[in-house]
Amino acid sequence: MPTEPSALTAPSSPADARSTGFGSTLLDTLMPGEGGAARRAPASVFDVCHAGVVLRALLVVEAAVGLATLFVAADFEAWSLRFASASAVAVPALLIWLSAACLLKRPLGVLVPWLRWTVAMAMGALAALLPALLVQSLGLDMLGAHPLLGPLAAGAAGAAAVYGWLQLRARALLPADTTARLAELQSRIRPHFLFNTLNTALALVRVDPARAEGVLEDLAELFRVALTDIGESVSLAEEVELARRYLAIEQVRFGSRLNIVWELDEAAGQARVPPLLLQPLVENAVRHGVEPAAEGGTVRIRTRVKMGRAQVVIANTVPATPSQPGSGMALKNVRERLHLMHDMAAQFEARRVEGAFRVQLVVPL
Repeated sequence: MPTEPSALTAPSSPADARSTGFGSTLLDTLMPGEGGAARRAPASVFDVCHAGVVLRALLVVEAAVGLATLFVAADFEAWSLRFASASAVAVPALLIWLSAACLLKRPLGVLVPWLRWTVAMAMGALAALLPALLVQSLGLDMLGAHPLLGPLAAGAAGAAAVYGWLQLRARALLPADTTARLAELQSRIRPHFLFNTLNTALALVRVDPARAEGVLEDLAELFRVALTDIGESVSLAEEVELARRYLAIEQVRFGSRLNIVWELDEAAGQARVPPLLLQPLVENAVRHGVEPAAEGGTVRIRTRVKMGRAQVVIANTVPATPSQPGSGMALKNVRERLHLMHDMAAQFEARRVEGAFRVQLVVPL
């Protein structure tokens, strides 16, 4: 005789788990033990695949080369020649080292600490040897009496310095990342939105059951994403879809008072962003731009590709009687999470312009 499935039986497929369960929550990733923190792989110290890291490293190395050559140069002309010859080795060596570290960040990240130091310095020596051989092959006496030994030693020492800086950077980012995740947790869907949505659904149950069901489905999806640890990044298209669900619920509540304008570029949807990035911004737009105004207001969401990067603009009209100022936590949280993920490659701007409040995000594609 077939038996009824138990209500406590786990879903049989990932799709079922996605639609019926909450999965691991963000709290699991913030607490030690056997939860999400144990499953989340630690970020590698060798994660240098950011334009900001490369730019900072280049500036520091060039400054070190410039200062070092000052001690052995008799005049400006001699210093210029020595600086150019040293840079011809140092800059390519640094770029080679950073490229190798970026490509090998996962296997290098699992090595024991002393072996990571050894490999980092060996990579630095080899990275310096390649451009030194090229410069020597030109037949120019630019690298002094020890054209290979000097670059090898300097490459190893420079790699040790860069790796030490990367370790300090990783330690500094760890509390910042935890703080940003806690702020993310706090800035997720506000309780008043839950109560308002449930009241709206209750009011629709008798007069329009199908619409009430749609409201509750949108609410369930929002809370599924809000409570589920969905990873370090999602696509911008997924974030836009989540914002659509949120605004669809608010549209039911505000009716004609809420005017929503979408201007979307599909190509921009491929960009990667932190999860739940847009929802707090559109919630702020409704809360401060539409809710306080008796006549309502307009929320405009635009995405586009500009100069090889994805640009997102969320703008809302500003009512004559402004709302109660918020803490600014949502904007600060979005800014911090963007820079934690994309470093200097991301841009964030929030300001009032021409009777509207405008938030603009720029992220790499």
